[in-house]
Amino acid sequence: MGDDVETSFLTGANAVYIAEVYSRYLADPSSVDPSWVAFFGELRDGAEELSGDLKGPSWTSRGNAVIGTADPDAAPAAKAGKNGKAAVAPAAAAGLSTAEVRAHTLDSVRALMMIRAYRVRGHLVADLDPLGLNKNNEHPELDYHSYGFTDADLEREIFIDNVLGMESATLRKIVEVVRETYCGTIGVEFMHIQDPEQKSWIQRRIEGERNHTRFTPEGKRAILERLTEAEGFEKFLQVKYTGTKRFGLEGGETVIPAIEQILKRGSQLGLTDINLGMAHRGRLNLLTSLLHKPYQAIFSEFQGNSANPDDVQGSGDVKYHLGTSANREFDGAVVHLSLQANPSHLEAADPVVLGKVRAKQTQLGDTDRKAVMALLIHGDAAFAGQGLVAECFGLSQLKGYRTGGTIHIVINNQIGFTTSPQYSRSGQYCTDIAKMVQAPIFHVNGDDPEAVVHTARIVTEFRQEFGVDVVLDMVCYRRHGHNESDEPAFTQPLMYDSIAHRQTTRTLYAQKLVSQGLISQAEADGLADAFTARLETEFQAATSYKPNRADWLAGKWEGLEALNGEEEFRQDRTEVPAEVLRRVGTALSTPPENFDTNRKILRQMKAKAEMLETGQGIDWATAEALAFGSLLLEGTRVRLSGQDSGRGTFSHRHSVLIDQTNENRHIPLDHLDPAQARFEVIDSPLSEFSVLGFEYGYSLAEPKALVLWEAQFGDFANGAQVIFDQFISSAESKWLRMSGLVCLLPHGYEGQGPEHSSARPERYLQLCAEDNMQVVNITSPANYFHALRRQVHRNFRKPLIVMAPKSLLRHKLAVSPLSDFTDHGFRRVLPETKTLVEDDKITRVVLCSGKVYYDLYQAREDQGIDDVAIVRIEQLYPWPKDTLMKVLKRYPNADVVWCQEEPANMGYWTFVDRRIEFFLQELEHRPGRASYAGRPAAASPATGSNRGHGREQALLVEQALTWKRDVLPQPFRRATKLSIIGQ
Repeated sequence: MGDDVETSFLTGANAVYIAEVYSRYLADPSSVDPSWVAFFGELRDGAEELSGDLKGPSWTSRGNAVIGTADPDAAPAAKAGKNGKAAVAPAAAAGLSTAEVRAHTLDSVRALMMIRAYRVRGHLVADLDPLGLNKNNEHPELDYHSYGFTDADLEREIFIDNVLGMESATLRKIVEVVRETYCGTIGVEFMHIQDPEQKSWIQRRIEGERNHTRFTPEGKRAILERLTEAEGFEKFLQVKYTGTKRFGLEGGETVIPAIEQILKRGSQLGLTDINLGMAHRGRLNLLTSLLHKPYQAIFSEFQGNSANPDDVQGSGDVKYHLGTSANREFDGAVVHLSLQANPSHLEAADPVVLGKVRAKQTQLGDTDRKAVMALLIHGDAAFAGQGLVAECFGLSQLKGYRTGGTIHIVINNQIGFTTSPQYSRSGQYCTDIAKMVQAPIFHVNGDDPEAVVHTARIVTEFRQEFGVDVVLDMVCYRRHGHNESDEPAFTQPLMYDSIAHRQTTRTLYAQKLVSQGLISQAEADGLADAFTARLETEFQAATSYKPNRADWLAGKWEGLEALNGEEEFRQDRTEVPAEVLRRVGTALSTPPENFDTNRKILRQMKAKAEMLETGQGIDWATAEALAFGSLLLEGTRVRLSGQDSGRGTFSHRHSVLIDQTNENRHIPLDHLDPAQARFEVIDSPLSEFSVLGFEYGYSLAEPKALVLWEAQFGDFANGAQVIFDQFISSAESKWLRMSGLVCLLPHGYEGQGPEHSSARPERYLQLCAEDNMQVVNITSPANYFHALRRQVHRNFRKPLIVMAPKSLLRHKLAVSPLSDFTDHGFRRVLPETKTLVEDDKITRVVLCSGKVYYDLYQAREDQGIDDVAIVRIEQLYPWPKDTLMKVLKRYPNADVVWCQEEPANMGYWTFVDRRIEFFLQELEHRPGRASYAGRPAAASPATGSNRGHGREQALLVEQALTWKRDVLPQPFRRATKLSIIGQ
């Protein structure tokens, strides 16, 4: 039945027929035509009320049907009649004819349909825009004429049985109440929710009080005080630092009392920890108003002083990117607030905040996720335009990532930089994306502070009740342009003409309270004057302000230290006794009882048992599991997430076993010891940006766990490059925030084409400086074992980027003896392992990293070469200069070649070339600079031809081992087949 049908068949001679059909539908939906089922299905919200009338209504002394108040004495008359039809109470019972009963019923049907239309569509005509530029036209489904009513019916009494809190009312009153509830300064989208409890809760919550809170005089004064502080701070900065960028909150100040309400109501409902994420607009106001960062600290930063203590190194960041934390107390309940520092990349902080929340919930044992919550503050253009928002919604109900619901506040300026909404999104609202997870959306006029605070209270209660995401869309404006030095009238002259003539939110609200007699104008002005005087005092004190000790090594980070710059000389103790490793190995190699284990995996388990029994041939996957298991027994939590991480992309890990009969799951590493730490392995959604951000956030809050993110293939990390650039590589320098996150990026040239070969190591090496992170390309399972363990055994934390292997997972030479796990730690450089000619007779040293070593080794064996040494650089950064110098001192007469699989403009060559040159010159080593053996510079990471790949690989190995120095290829000269053959 189409929408246009509703206005035609609900009138005139059809009335009695419709009432009869509806009574049959209520008794047995299958007894009516499917088109009627679809239509009456839309009336489910009023079905019980209508059912009460049709199945046996009682009648008041006025002879009117009161729906849902059936007289028990009349019950027999309500039994189903023949053919499944519901019998109608005899007309004599009330002095009305059957036709009159049905007419009354039809009025109720019409009224309930109209009410439901307001629940669905009311937000479309709500008064949401404080500027009045986007006037909503009346919607035909909200017109009572569309439901068969006429103007003459406005005073007719209609019975709706406690819908909208009324038993009955005139049509005029019903329209008045429903418009007040759904079309005022709050518009609610909730009828898309499929969970009936959630939908019913919202309906009761807003209809019971007609979507208003009756604030006490004290409550209203508190709102005015918050607005006064928010507006006063921005005005003060505008006077003192005219034109200086601060991305102020002017026009959106009401968000401050809204968040204050979330904190207060949340504390009453059990919240103890709230993690906030936001972009830069309004951040300074939030820092001072809500997190109580000293005003003089902000003024000091405006004067060019650092936000960090003098004894703390780092680049720092602009003031509107910084975060902080604080405790707030509400009626004796303390809430800890933490604002995540963020880059200018819009929404990039969202998954980081979610990860931190998840980690803190784990730390507190907050299994119902009611104590720790994420509060994300968005801009309207970013909320609609940044795909990361959708990715985070996608994480919200997944087992490995859920946090019990996020409150999203959109500071809806109705513009993005200079782009108007009609050019920046396709939907009606910037918040439409939230419907993908059926989140309720509350739109509210930012110039109605009481409505905003009322809505903030509702969204807090909803989140605590249902543990799902909820959105508060505060429609407001920005008084200045994109920043305070911008001229917005270039592109939005009408909007900014309206803004220029509009009084501020605080002024309008003060006038309202004065008109209500709650405060005098003199008192309102006095509040503003007193706050300005306070700011002036803070401003004068800013010249001598000194930041306190940074909090970056407090709390969970207590006892950890900053790296002193001598990473290469640290010998971290990561070895593990053999008996502990065998204990872990037993769990890995023992099938669970009454579990139908896959036969191929049984063979792998048998092989693992043999490895541990003989102490020989331990492969990559087993070494990784031994690292995980030994840490778990030491009480260190391990969390690994990524695409297909449970099995492993290359079918090597099998950390989760699946029963072949019933698909039950068994995780061997969760069954080592009753007192062990927990092992989490999570198959993530196909999203790199949000999942990597989530795991990074987790590592920020939990330094004492091993947290790993794994890409399906290393180049898939391209989709998360913002997290690497803006957080992982630079957060410690910018924001004094350490992370021990491990990133596993499968890398290696096996002829699988350009998209499945390179993890782009050059990109990570380009980001390396100031000991900010570690980049490794490891060839030994034992070395991988130690690299993982040292992440949590060091007294500092640095991100670890691992160029993880693919073919080496099963390479017969890429194995380690048990003694390498028990006797020493991580080795940054692996020297030559084979006995060759005397050191002074070695003619060439080939330096390499990763899988190409085994190609070089095998070719050398096949050709019987004994005067070429191969040295593996397992850690590229921090660069192991002194270790390499010691190795190369052994070979005074050898030339040096760098060999890599990647094209010359990729991989490691541009990173290592000059570094090798510097230490060769320091050694006074002939000839003083390394030569290059590898693929020439290229636009694509690899060929798509397997045969072509084989030829290229054989050639670069031959170059490295046998070609004379004067004919080795020039890395950045474009090569052709002829030129290669000619060499």
